[in-house]
Amino acid sequence: METRKTVACITLLVAALVVVKPTPAIAGQDERAQARFDEEQTRERAERELADQARERADQDRERADRERERADRDRERAQQARERVETSYERAQDAIEREQWTQAIERFGAIVAANAPRADAALYWRAYAFDKLNRQADALTAVAQLLKTYPTSRWLNEAKALEIQVRQRAGQPVSPDQQNDEDLKLLAIQGLSQSDPEQAVPLLEKFLQGNQSPRLKERALFVLAQSGSARARQVITGVARGNSNPDLQQKAIQYLGMNGTPANRQILGEIYESTNDVDIKRRILRAFMMSGDRQRVLAAATSEKSTELRVEAVRQLGMMGARDELWQLYQKEQSVDVRQQMLQGMMMSGDATHLIEVANSDSNMDLRRQAIRQLGMVGASRAGEALVTIYTRQTDPGIKSAAIEALFIQGNAEALVGLARKETDRDMKRRIVEKLSIMRSPAATNYLLELLK
Repeated sequence: METRKTVACITLLVAALVVVKPTPAIAGQDERAQARFDEEQTRERAERELADQARERADQDRERADRERERADRDRERAQQARERVETSYERAQDAIEREQWTQAIERFGAIVAANAPRADAALYWRAYAFDKLNRQADALTAVAQLLKTYPTSRWLNEAKALEIQVRQRAGQPVSPDQQNDEDLKLLAIQGLSQSDPEQAVPLLEKFLQGNQSPRLKERALFVLAQSGSARARQVITGVARGNSNPDLQQKAIQYLGMNGTPANRQILGEIYESTNDVDIKRRILRAFMMSGDRQRVLAAATSEKSTELRVEAVRQLGMMGARDELWQLYQKEQSVDVRQQMLQGMMMSGDATHLIEVANSDSNMDLRRQAIRQLGMVGASRAGEALVTIYTRQTDPGIKSAAIEALFIQGNAEALVGLARKETDRDMKRRIVEKLSIMRSPAATNYLLELLK
């Protein structure tokens, strides 16, 4: 009996071992499954690493593109500022000529020549003119020679040669009072004609413009002609505007046509705009269109002009004209980011806070959104303060938030910044707000800063 029980136990134990121990085939299948699992895990890790690397490269590319766009924006702004500085310097130098401050004129025009800036040829002429007024004929002739040599195709050559003849005639000789005051007397005569009977003076002034008189006298003569309503006077001004005189006089003629913005004058300006390739002249005509209220021609330039520089100028003039609807329509169609940025500035100039807010909230281009926010800062707290607070609160992008902080600072909206600082939990953002508050002269800012010190 005991023997049978022992045999039964051994049998059960053997059977259990047979069941538990895997067969070689099963063991091989498990190993292959594990290998496949490990291989899948390895592949997934590699794919994740590749995806992470791709995202990192994409982020770096975006950052690089952002930096390049910012650099390009800065370059364009610097170029625009340089042009504006040259224009301002030239106008200040011309003011010195008008005031007969010859030494200042020589210095100011000399700076333009030394910088080899645009209109340096004109600056050389006026420098020679001022030297001659100071009886420094040798310096005057040197300036004329430099103009003739450096700018052989300049439109100032005829004036320069006429001045050279006058200077050489007096070189080494004392200048008599009659000669010294000759131009002053002519200026007085022109001024008298402008106040008495400009109509009667038209033929005389036309001949005056065609002669060898100084550009200063010609400009006064052109001004008198601009006061006349006669058809002949308009023809003379039109000829000058088309470029049959020196560039300074041409720009003045364009300005006068814009100031007297009759339909006929607008038509003339339009014809000149279409016929010239000179970007500076076209820019002057766009400004003349603005002065005359010719919104349609400015809009046409902003829409179809091939030159980005001129489209930007047209957009700027539309902003000055308060053309909100036109700017918004153009913005939605425009592809160039540069032009769209100028459109945002135009919206600010026209006081169009509504569309600036829309761009700030929803434009797909983050640079344009930040630009719109900055422009909202210049619109004013009463019209855009609440919108900026909303943008800051709802947006998560640090760049957008920083732009909103800057815009509120530009507004001087310390109350709004204090409110944002109280709620802000992000240390970096709160620090940026406090930095702005620390340089604002506002009771709200001061009180909040004192709270932080308690």
